[in-house]
Amino acid sequence: MSMFSATPRNIRNDRIEKAVKALYLAMTLILITPVVMILGVLVQKGMPAVSWAFLTTDPTNGMTAGGIFPALLGTVAIVVVALLASVPIGVAAAIYLSEYAPDTWLTRLINLAIINLAGVPSIVHALFGVGAFVLFFGFGTSILAASLTLAVMTLPVVIVSTRESLQAVPMAFREACWNMGATRWQTIWRVVLPNAISGILTGVILEVSRTAGETAPIMFTGAAFFLPFLPQSVFDQTMAMSLHLFVISTQVPGVPESLPYGVALVLIGMVLAMNSISIVFRIYLRRRKKW
Repeated sequence: MSMFSATPRNIRNDRIEKAVKALYLAMTLILITPVVMILGVLVQKGMPAVSWAFLTTDPTNGMTAGGIFPALLGTVAIVVVALLASVPIGVAAAIYLSEYAPDTWLTRLINLAIINLAGVPSIVHALFGVGAFVLFFGFGTSILAASLTLAVMTLPVVIVSTRESLQAVPMAFREACWNMGATRWQTIWRVVLPNAISGILTGVILEVSRTAGETAPIMFTGAAFFLPFLPQSVFDQTMAMSLHLFVISTQVPGVPESLPYGVALVLIGMVLAMNSISIVFRIYLRRRKKW
């Protein structure tokens, strides 16, 4: 036997390795297959309804015809305002918990509260939004109230992803800055955040996907069944894609079969477009990393 020949143990380990790889490949295919099937059904049944006029005109004939422009614009407005509200607060909270807060019972309690907040059902967030933003703060049913409700709901995603990204930056980077006389904040601003920005964008991508598709939180706080006009400010109500899809699928009789599928296809396409922009930007930033 050659000294480089595979031993029985090597052969057995190689077989186990191949079996594990095949198992994980099968699990991956099982996860991907339903997504591909759903997209295939949406494209097949929804493409006949999608056109430039569909994207740029208002619903007509009791929402059984026409386009989805008000709902499309309203969804973008809600997502943008929610991002503007949640990302700065979430990133600031993560910086405090990761870089400043000591490991005490209060910090552990805050971390537990963040984890529990991520598990609260969306309908509970909707009721909170009604009580806090619609009634207590007096925003009424508006884009602002709906966006702030979604911002509260998605804060845990931003906080957790940002904190993990900050903690992934090597401690040697911080120590080198401190040895050069930089303050803690200068180190965070100049070194830690630039190296963690790609991970922060991961949380933003997840937030965009969730905020664009939520129905219950905006149904009670800012989204309207139908509006004959576009919102003029964040204090106005608006139509939204997710609620519009729910309405024409369950509440409006005589809707053509292709219309709900077309709305769903556009909604998924919009989310994929927003995510793609963030992913491309994240890849660009990752290539600039120095470690």
